Amino acid sequence: MFEFHADRKRYFDIQVLNAEKYVIPFIEEKFPVKAGMRVLEIGCGEGGVLKAFINKGCVGVGVELDTPRIDEALKFLAEDVAAGRIRFVAKDIYNTDVERDFNGLFDIIVLKDVIEHIHDQAKLIGWMKNFLKPARAGRPGGMVFFGFPPWYMPFGGHQQMCRSKLSRLPYIHLLPRSIYRWILKKEKEPVNELMEIRDTAISIERFERICRKEGYRLLHHRHYLLNPIYEWKFGWKPRRQGLLIKAIPFFRNFITTCVYYIITPANNNSK
Repeated sequence: MFEFHADRKRYFDIQVLNAEKYVIPFIEEKFPVKAGMRVLEIGCGEGGVLKAFINKGCVGVGVELDTPRIDEALKFLAEDVAAGRIRFVAKDIYNTDVERDFNGLFDIIVLKDVIEHIHDQAKLIGWMKNFLKPARAGRPGGMVFFGFPPWYMPFGGHQQMCRSKLSRLPYIHLLPRSIYRWILKKEKEPVNELMEIRDTAISIERFERICRKEGYRLLHHRHYLLNPIYEWKFGWKPRRQGLLIKAIPFFRNFITTCVYYIITPANNNSK
């Protein structure tokens, strides 16, 4: 297992830095992030991404099913929680009520390294319209940011989380299902968890199809040959995917380590 996955405070700090340097500037190319905006993060973990928005003067709400991670978030963000700048909800997003649990609609929803873990991705993407502010005269409606690794990329199976040598083997998750399961079992890795990631795999093409089918516009996107977060994890500078590779469906998934997207409901007047 890579060390930063075990050190949750370090991982929290990396998420803050990555969001401040890359995620928020990407969003602001199309959608200014202003003080007072309400930001919801689904699958917020320890709250590192949300912290970057709080530092911009936003008000944050994080939803997370893994309660030990919320416990860490409450520790790392104790001052912001006490000041009312951020709050956390330990619930399944489908069991939440926008007024009761969140006190209203949101300008921005964030899913960072989350959609690839969701079973019914179309349901969630469609469902999120219930939490976005509608467009009004002189004000665009809400938008959703996604950042995720395409399934076919070298470590799209999240095998970097393994404790054995499998953590350093690219593309091993693309082996036939039965062979992959056998290898995981032989190396005493968390078989069910890693096979579940295989079951929720998502490609660039499938993601875009779902968004359009669920009534969204693709407002902005960027594909990376080298994921921005690698700057802190490995000391590698991020590198955008070449235009030629980016334009080749399916093949681009194999050598694109991360994609960023902004989507907005098709009737939204965001520019």
